[in-house]
Amino acid sequence: MSAAVREAGRAPSVTGVFVRLKLAVIRNGLRQSRGRTVGWVAGVAFSMLYALGLGAGLIALRGNQYAPAAAVTITVVLVIGWAVMPLFYFGGDDTLDPTRLAMLPLRPRPLTTALLTSSLVGPGSLFTILVSTGAVVAVAHGGAAIAMAVPAVALTLLTCVAMSRAVAAANTRLLTSRRGRDLALLSGLFVAVGAQLVNLGLSALSSNGGLHRVTSVTSVLRWIPPASAIDAVRSTGRGAYALAAVQLVYAVAALALILRWWYRSLFRLMVSPDASTLQAPETAQGEGHSGGTGRAGRAGRPGHAGRTGLTRRTGFAGRPGSASRRLAAGLLPGRLVAGRTGTVMERQFRYLWRDPRVRSGLATGLAIGLLLPLVAVVQHGTVYQSLWAAGLLGMQMYNQFGMDGSAFWTVAATIATRRDAELELRGRALSLAAIAVPYSTVVTVGAALLLGKASALPETLGLSFAFLGALIATGAYASVRFPYAMPQNNAFGSAAPGQGSLVALNVFGGTLSGAALCLPVLVLSLSLHLTDHHELLWTVFPVGVVYGLAVGTVALRLIAPRFLDRLPEILAVVGRV
Repeated sequence: MSAAVREAGRAPSVTGVFVRLKLAVIRNGLRQSRGRTVGWVAGVAFSMLYALGLGAGLIALRGNQYAPAAAVTITVVLVIGWAVMPLFYFGGDDTLDPTRLAMLPLRPRPLTTALLTSSLVGPGSLFTILVSTGAVVAVAHGGAAIAMAVPAVALTLLTCVAMSRAVAAANTRLLTSRRGRDLALLSGLFVAVGAQLVNLGLSALSSNGGLHRVTSVTSVLRWIPPASAIDAVRSTGRGAYALAAVQLVYAVAALALILRWWYRSLFRLMVSPDASTLQAPETAQGEGHSGGTGRAGRAGRPGHAGRTGLTRRTGFAGRPGSASRRLAAGLLPGRLVAGRTGTVMERQFRYLWRDPRVRSGLATGLAIGLLLPLVAVVQHGTVYQSLWAAGLLGMQMYNQFGMDGSAFWTVAATIATRRDAELELRGRALSLAAIAVPYSTVVTVGAALLLGKASALPETLGLSFAFLGALIATGAYASVRFPYAMPQNNAFGSAAPGQGSLVALNVFGGTLSGAALCLPVLVLSLSLHLTDHHELLWTVFPVGVVYGLAVGTVALRLIAPRFLDRLPEILAVVGRV
């Protein structure tokens, strides 16, 4: 009788429910579109192939003196990746947000167990298992070491998953805010910078004494959990059982601390009110009357007829003579920014200041365009790597109307003639050139001086300006002919589901067509080099400037009629999200 009462009073386990929910979230996400399914499958397949290759590479080091250093270093990188992933992918995985469960009658302790178990479901856990298995095989020698490898892999997996969840829970308030979503938009920048740092690290390892430096650092890295569990396998194989026990207990204690941190964060999230429940009624009422926060919010709202009229006349719901207009007028001659062109530039500069997506795209281009020439300076490379600055900024011309979204109707409503279409494209191109030209000049001059190749500066600048003009020309055509919608809610991703092929077409096809379009300037430069007329290489600079300006101007005039004809199609495409 008492046993039956205890069984009836015991709360049912929610772990199985959470596992089924995680599977349902994955399944329903893949059902949204065929493009999303194909992208997810391709991404998982690539990740598994990479994990298999990395694990096989670690196994190939078995018996090598650098195997322990490689195993420990990769394990530390693995747990760091799990820790920082929620900071950039929080909005792409709804299961990372525990506040969605705050209204359910769940206690923190069973919730922690259920979330930890459900987190083990997915390709990330399989990736971690494959890599950590390769790490322990690389350092395991003897039966005792093989037996120690099993708990080492389990501890590595649990520590990585628990760290990811703990970081997500501790930063939930930030990551669900506007600032956190803006941070997620910069993930591409951090990934690109991280890739270049890895490139520099690999270059340092390939130099003389590079692997010896890593081996000396391993004495510190092996005490960073869960690398201590991996190193415990090596200690067991060497017969240092006491040291192996200490390392394993240390890894278990670190996992317990992480779980405790996660538990306390969950408890605070479940019982503490957030800002949305504490704001004053008048604030909430004011927000209710604030209208849309997007670009079409105010222009399409009743009661703002004057501003709507200004939007229809000028293409931007803004105030003439504003700071952005003065900035545009200061960057270019007055005759180029007069009339509609100046108004379009004002609108673009305002979008750049206000829209996090526009800022993140430009910041990524600026940062990588500077980083790659710096890598060339560090590695004593070529000054021609400074062409990345012009190339990456020129790529910002692609998909010009996708950022507008449904608000593109305010632009389409003001375009009635071919002249209007040409001025709209010119204003967008000039606003980009006002940033790209001086920035490319500074980067190219700096790279040439740091590399001690000042004589190559005129030639490189000429190629940069020709490449920039060619990309602006091809970008304007691609924006009109191949537009695609972009998420309007700061979500992770650069295009709406199912439009990844258009993104690839714009990036790769545009880069190749832009490079082909500036072939005349490139042929001039190569012919002067091959014929040993190095004293005439300075002519590449004026030729490149004139050619880039001519190509951009002619392209905008030729594309304007097609832009006018395709206004309804562009609006239908970019307004999907």
